[in-house]
Amino acid sequence: MEHDDLKIPPVALGTWAWGDTGEAGRGYFGSGLTRADVEAMVDKAHAAGFRLWDTAMVYGMGRAETLLGEVLKRLPRSDYQLATKFTPQAAGSGDHPVADMLEHSLARLGTDYIDLYWIHNPGDVVRWTPQLIPLLKSGKVRHVGVSNHNLDEIQLANRLLGEAGFRIEAVQNHYSLLYRGSERAGILEYCRSQGIPFFAYMVLEQGALSGKYSPDHPMPIDSDRAATYNAMLPQLKTLTDALSSIGGRLGASAAEVATAWAIAKGTTPIVGVTRPQHVDGLVRASRLMLTRDDIVDLEAIADAAGVSTRGWWEREMVV
Repeated sequence: MEHDDLKIPPVALGTWAWGDTGEAGRGYFGSGLTRADVEAMVDKAHAAGFRLWDTAMVYGMGRAETLLGEVLKRLPRSDYQLATKFTPQAAGSGDHPVADMLEHSLARLGTDYIDLYWIHNPGDVVRWTPQLIPLLKSGKVRHVGVSNHNLDEIQLANRLLGEAGFRIEAVQNHYSLLYRGSERAGILEYCRSQGIPFFAYMVLEQGALSGKYSPDHPMPIDSDRAATYNAMLPQLKTLTDALSSIGGRLGASAAEVATAWAIAKGTTPIVGVTRPQHVDGLVRASRLMLTRDDIVDLEAIADAAGVSTRGWWEREMVV
């Protein structure tokens, strides 16, 4: 079944933090979202032309999908695009686990199709990838992508889909100034050569590159991300200072410069939004023009920080 081409925005909107409980200081991010915040974000994003929302069943085990579906139902379905994920590690024991997880996501999101359906982690490429094919044929899934796959796994998934007349239409991996494994492994170059959009998640390293946090002002101490990043903040200060310095020249924040770097590298950042003003920042980031010297300097400073931000769920991309 053929569908319109996937519309790739300069920035996609992430909802990982929406899976937290909603109580300040609780959950992975400790973001403390309110329903009013979320509605205001959706309205502002829609007005600004950001239409692609990225979520997953495992973001709060359905909480993020449910909240996103509730706040988007005020808009015509044609006015936004939904991306969600099949996570092999959370698969059920039925005969059709990919289709089963999709059905639950469709119900929570209040829709009868997903614009972009990801296989969240490889698990077993030969087992899971072919199960996308009947979903594409049915129209319940319009386009498919893979996340957290290495280059060999991306190529294998593409071959398996190609045998049925489909293809990988997007790749989503962790990619930031501090974690450029997909670039070093040749994944970005492969995507460019094949015309496959590359979506970069954790561009801001869960806020560590936002300029908001420092050794004197750490992340919420009872959030999970604090355990990873607070100890790194002293090593990241030179980088966040450089981001702020470039931002001062361009009239932008450190977070906007880090996002603009990812755009300049030919990727589509997926940036988590937890406040309406974040959308304003994404508008500015999508318009920033970094110089070649800016990019080289930022990457050199990031490398000198000597930190590893690879998530516990991620394998090294460079083997």
